[in-house]
Amino acid sequence: MIKEINIEVDPDSGFCFGVTSAIRKAESLLSGNRPLFCLGDIVHNSSEVERLQAAGLTTISHEQLAALRDATVLLRAHGEPPSTYATARRNNIEIIDATCPVVLRLQRSIKDTYRRENAPQIVIYGKAGHAEVNGLVGQTDGTAIVVDDASDLSALVDPGRPVALYSQTTMPLEGFHAMCGRLRDFSHDPESVECHDTICRQMSNRGEALQRFAAAHDVVLFVSGRKSSNGKVLFNKCRATNSRTYLIADASEVEPAYLSGASSIGVCGATSTPRWLMEEVKQRCKELI
Repeated sequence: MIKEINIEVDPDSGFCFGVTSAIRKAESLLSGNRPLFCLGDIVHNSSEVERLQAAGLTTISHEQLAALRDATVLLRAHGEPPSTYATARRNNIEIIDATCPVVLRLQRSIKDTYRRENAPQIVIYGKAGHAEVNGLVGQTDGTAIVVDDASDLSALVDPGRPVALYSQTTMPLEGFHAMCGRLRDFSHDPESVECHDTICRQMSNRGEALQRFAAAHDVVLFVSGRKSSNGKVLFNKCRATNSRTYLIADASEVEPAYLSGASSIGVCGATSTPRWLMEEVKQRCKELI
């Protein structure tokens, strides 16, 4: 008798609200045959970027934006610093703003804190150079301190000054709490340290749900683009729960050895992973089995 193998695509994996909204805006404009540019990859997933490029979306850099005139440019969910909007105004560029509402609120909060009288040091828990973080730092005229490891704080932050801690929306919650605790430990006045938990709950709750999903299967195939910060965090959560968790970019990377001896296979992904890509991985598993 041939053993029946269960292959399940996680129903809760895939695009978050912000990414879904950005892609829908792009698709709507492209359906009208309008020339459309996107500042940076619309999502950190090469397969989805290629799909939209085939439909007419052109991805540009900030350097190319500076040379662009009289065009329509979509801003992705990660958000942008004020300098990007200033460039668009100078160059007569129509902005289609698809910044995630969660990121927009965070940008406003940081900007309000920066403009306060006797403003505190602003510390952002996040990845330096990440698109979202660049937009956040831009709210402070480039003065915010960006850290992703609590051990670096003592070298970067003045313990004698008040601090306001914020977080990139996709960072792990436990890391934020560690950062907050570390700041208060070495501050001369722990009560002067403000800790603003700005992690997206769709992201943080997904981590726990993915761990339950990973525990329910013999093998887990985690589908994510290599550039996705969120993907790295969620993949590590899955792998901590199930050691037979494999990171793949698409169906072509599924190795027969990954599936060996498994009676239950789970397919899941990051908030930047399209549903259609996970379904292709499921189909590839069926073919290999």
